[in-house]
Amino acid sequence: MTVHPKLTPGLLAVLSFLAATGPFATDMYLSSFTQIASDLGAPASSVQLTLTAFLLGIGSGQLVLGPLSDQWGRRPILLVALSVFAATSVAMVFSPNVGVLIGLRFLQGFAGAAGVVVSRAIAVDLTEGAAAIRAISLIAMFVGLGPLIAPPVGGAIAAVADWRAVLATLAGLAVAMLVLAAVLVPESLPRERRNAAGLRAALRNFAALLGDRGFLLLMCVFGLGFGGMMAYISASPFVGQIILGMSPFVYSLAFAAGALAMITANLINARLAGKVPATRMLFIGTVFALLAGTGLTVLATSEALTPASFIACAFTLTGGTGLIMSNASALALARAGAAKGSGSALLGASQFAVGGLASPLVGAWGEHTAVPMAVFVLGVAVLACVGAVIVHRTTPR
Repeated sequence: MTVHPKLTPGLLAVLSFLAATGPFATDMYLSSFTQIASDLGAPASSVQLTLTAFLLGIGSGQLVLGPLSDQWGRRPILLVALSVFAATSVAMVFSPNVGVLIGLRFLQGFAGAAGVVVSRAIAVDLTEGAAAIRAISLIAMFVGLGPLIAPPVGGAIAAVADWRAVLATLAGLAVAMLVLAAVLVPESLPRERRNAAGLRAALRNFAALLGDRGFLLLMCVFGLGFGGMMAYISASPFVGQIILGMSPFVYSLAFAAGALAMITANLINARLAGKVPATRMLFIGTVFALLAGTGLTVLATSEALTPASFIACAFTLTGGTGLIMSNASALALARAGAAKGSGSALLGASQFAVGGLASPLVGAWGEHTAVPMAVFVLGVAVLACVGAVIVHRTTPR
């Protein structure tokens, strides 16, 4: 008799951890950039390429590993990818030069993409309707917390050790991911539901999903929501500490406020799943992001931004982002049908594509003005809000 796995609270916790570790690895070592440059004798631009390489890896990895999990099953792809993720994470600790570090970061991101894309697909394999929204909300909460918690944690480790200790911590997390997946994550995609047609089928799935205007719109809203939060995260060290003169403790409160907002928003979303339409919650999330972007822009352009107002805007923005990401992903994957792995891959690629653009665009104007960050947040929030309105009006009740 075939035993059908269920999405238990323990399994959901493991999937959330797997999904969050990739984004966590994006930002945990940011405060160590100057140490890495000095220790390896590399220019700052080369060290920044380690972040670009990781983002390219995790974006492209989702496009490959998601469809492969549709074809060969979730568990084999997850375990092989996490093994590579753990091996490259350990190797990074011993990087002799920045060129090796850049190459390993790309491999780490590519393999770590499995944690993001396969975890989301497993959750939707085992649930539907309101239960799927609750599951995606909790996973999205942990994914969103990664960029908020990682910088201060990495900074604390670097303050008492060095950049190799930060990477060693990431390696420990990677090994823990592999062990937990091997022991606790079951196969959620039965053989009869797998797509055996290979790469051509994956390309057809991508084309079909991108040709579905509803899925494409939700994917764009998902990516725009994450991009606004990444603009805030990438610019906040300069805005908070250089422009506003916030102490390290007060600056950490901004991240704490963001983390609290993300947790609160997704817990509320999970509680309301099945009672309030996901399209309405998506719209509410974009409105919160729009309010944050408007507030930041008005305050930054009038030079009236203060630590208190900056923290308040951060709270509003990250709370809205939590609602955007969880509801957009749940709605989009519901439209993906049997191609949930491919759908999850496209969502992840949009997330890191827009998020990867946020940092250089915001940083292009230098470190002494908050206006670029504020305008970027406002711009993507406006687009996301328009998209959410269209989704709400066109989705059958």
